[in-house]
Amino acid sequence: MNTPRAGGRRWWPRTIAARLSLIVFGGLLAAHALSFALLFYERHEAASSMLLTNLEQDVVVAVNLLDHLPANERAQWLPMLRRRTFHYLLGAGRDGAPLASDTAREMSRAIAAALGPRYRTTANAISADPERFQVHLQLGDGSAMTIEVQPSVMPLAKWLPYVLLSQLAVLLLCTWLAVRLATRPLQRLATAARTLNPAGDGERLREGGPSEVADAVAAFNTMQERIAQYTQERLQILASVSHDLQTPITRMQLRAETIDDESVRDKMIDDLGQMQQLVREGIVYARSAHGAAEAPARIDLDALLESLVYDYQDIGRPVRLHGRLGRPVITRPNALRRIVGNLVDNALKYAGAAELHVAAEAGGVRIAVRDRGPGIPDAQLGKVMEPFHRLETSRNRDTGGTGLGLAIAQQLAASIGATLTLRNRDGGGLEASLYFGAAGLAAGARA
Repeated sequence: MNTPRAGGRRWWPRTIAARLSLIVFGGLLAAHALSFALLFYERHEAASSMLLTNLEQDVVVAVNLLDHLPANERAQWLPMLRRRTFHYLLGAGRDGAPLASDTAREMSRAIAAALGPRYRTTANAISADPERFQVHLQLGDGSAMTIEVQPSVMPLAKWLPYVLLSQLAVLLLCTWLAVRLATRPLQRLATAARTLNPAGDGERLREGGPSEVADAVAAFNTMQERIAQYTQERLQILASVSHDLQTPITRMQLRAETIDDESVRDKMIDDLGQMQQLVREGIVYARSAHGAAEAPARIDLDALLESLVYDYQDIGRPVRLHGRLGRPVITRPNALRRIVGNLVDNALKYAGAAELHVAAEAGGVRIAVRDRGPGIPDAQLGKVMEPFHRLETSRNRDTGGTGLGLAIAQQLAASIGATLTLRNRDGGGLEASLYFGAAGLAAGARA
């Protein structure tokens, strides 16, 4: 298994949906921020230029108006000449430091240029935060006059932040829709791949959507059909060979009966019996792949398990049932009975006794077959459900078996939408657990 390298990009998300969301939203956000930055820069430049133009024109009009008015009338005109960023004072104003900013120096030069050589001006700063400065001059009658300026462009509207937040919300929504449209087909393919049934009875994906998605779905459906065809051919070959071997084995058994040497005859009959058992289980294994062909039915699970346990008890085998479900389930009863029977037979073979436990669990049903036998090495728990895999190399059918019992149970469990797992019990023994989740019950309900 691959592990992330030390010092890798731990901040980089693992899912394609998260990566696409980060890339798309990040790109849109960067483009949006750049657009707004350029817009605000252009607005600031335009507002600054307009401020200078308005200042020049307004100062010329105001100063000439006040200069032509009688001294006693000038004060009443000051409120009417007041503007948002500058106003006029009668008097010498306030002393202060030299102008510190380029904006203040540029505006003072513009005022001096607009008034011309007729009015000599001087300027000084009176406040740094907020920035304010005064321009001093004398009117024609020698009276002092001051222009107080507070450089400021037009403030932002109060509704602008809400517009920005709304635009970000729209960006998030568009990103989510785009990522969902791109990743939903991948999720469908992943789900279909996880539920792929080699028998070929799985649900086909609906072809549609963009051409790339439709091509991928069509290729997946074709692959599923080819796998099903390949598996069916292999199982058919196994079933045919196993079936055809029964006739010559039977003839050989009949001929072995005529052998005079009792020792040789018994060994020959025993070998032929093992061959016949292997052939029979090969046929059962081949047919178990088609367990889904059985029609699902609504059954009383408690009654089915009780009947199975009573059958074993009638022939003197120590099998007990614990727990009750108390409600019906929809499944394929013959396949389920064969699965549980194989697990009980396996427990009886290696432990001499078996216990069945049934209970509702996490929205489904769990049937556990437990024993106190030797168990299975942990490294072999997954391999023992593979066809013809045996824990011991002995050819003795009473100990080694053919290696198909658990493989048949595993294949039948998959065909009816259940999950079969094995685990070693504390204190010794094995537990074979068959779980029908919500998806398994739904699969069992489909014909």
